[in-house]
Amino acid sequence: MLEIKNLMVFFENALAINDLSLEVHRGKIVGVLGSNSAGKTTLMNTISGLIIDMKKKEDRKGGERITVLGEIRFEGEDITDTKPSERVKKGIVLSRERHPVFPDSTVEENLKIATYLRKDPQIKKSFEFVYTVFPRLKELRKRKAGFCSGGEQQMLAIGMALMTKPRLLLMDEPLLGLSPAMQQDLIRAIKEIREEGVTILVTEQFARPLLPIIDRGYVIENGTLILTGTGKELMDNPEVKAAYFGL
Repeated sequence: MLEIKNLMVFFENALAINDLSLEVHRGKIVGVLGSNSAGKTTLMNTISGLIIDMKKKEDRKGGERITVLGEIRFEGEDITDTKPSERVKKGIVLSRERHPVFPDSTVEENLKIATYLRKDPQIKKSFEFVYTVFPRLKELRKRKAGFCSGGEQQMLAIGMALMTKPRLLLMDEPLLGLSPAMQQDLIRAIKEIREEGVTILVTEQFARPLLPIIDRGYVIENGTLILTGTGKELMDNPEVKAAYFGL
């Protein structure tokens, strides 16, 4: 479904992603694991196309020079230079780390805002799907998003991404800062989202709760792929245990 070949991303002369290749097959949950500043967010911004907008803004103001090399293919089509809005229309949707919500709008209004690119009559079904995956959001649907907790806002951000009917959902560190109970709720939700036919690529530095549910994982350091394997293989790997489990 998604194929990345020899991806390199430079910010001026700093190398953020170094000759990275990976694949995401349809219907799978794939994890990209790495410590802080490993290049996970840069990878997600590049796949979603946000890096293109970032590059244009920097070019206009004469700021940091951003260079992207390599190839990104989605369903066999080269999308390396495709605009982010066009990628959303193809079904590639990013739920960013600490994704901003509209604090003065209700939970339900936030979800409705996320459907602005859709023209189909199935929006009601999307609401039902989001409320099934995140029952808490249904309870809070009339509350202003700014009054929701951090975990509830994270659920809302993912719910907004789901309202766009993604085929490939990109999730950048969704567990960051959440309580253990909220993390388990989110892990359950990720599995339910996959069961509805959505392919998922998720980045995380907190690997312990994520590894049991991923089909395949990639471990990166300083933008470089250092290890790959199934979730079980990575769980059993002593290097992964030492780096991410503290064992």
